[in-house]
Amino acid sequence: MEFFDKLGKKASEAYKVTADKTGKLAKEAKIRMKINEMKGQIKDIYEEIGKKVYEKHVREENIDISKDLEDECTRIDVLTGEIEDRLNECLELRDKKKCQKCFKEIDKNMKFCPECGAKQDDEPAKEVEVLEKLENADICENKKEEAEEVKEDLKEKIEEKEESTQSSNNDENGDEKSTLEKTVEVESHVEADEED
Repeated sequence: MEFFDKLGKKASEAYKVTADKTGKLAKEAKIRMKINEMKGQIKDIYEEIGKKVYEKHVREENIDISKDLEDECTRIDVLTGEIEDRLNECLELRDKKKCQKCFKEIDKNMKFCPECGAKQDDEPAKEVEVLEKLENADICENKKEEAEEVKEDLKEKIEEKEESTQSSNNDENGDEKSTLEKTVEVESHVEADEED
């Protein structure tokens, strides 16, 4: 009977691992589909930009990028930032990250890149850069509502990253204290034994 209990436990553990991996693969597939959709949107925006540039060329007018193409460039910036976030989600699902110097995919917990040897610091938030661009951009009236929604999403992501960084720092400090406390406790027992 004990054999069947062990067999049942192993089967349920194997099922959980398989279900977890399958769930991650399905989630990654959905994310990649969304990335392809956003790349298609960027391609459409490039076509809009090209059309505007050509129309200005035909009319022999000068192109003022900050005036004529600012909305399109801002939309591309936002979509590019979202694609980057989605790619990072895919890496996160596989417990990976990109090297900050050579951009190779490496394990998440590595402090140095095995490819180029670069030290891996906490990544600067891309969301902050995109948010600053959005807040400084002149956005036309019909896109202001969409821009506000994107700004709110970016602000939430920035706050989440800050909170997770603070909690991980607190956890690390807590681990250091507990290790230090353990060391002091062990050393005090050694000193007490030597005195006896």
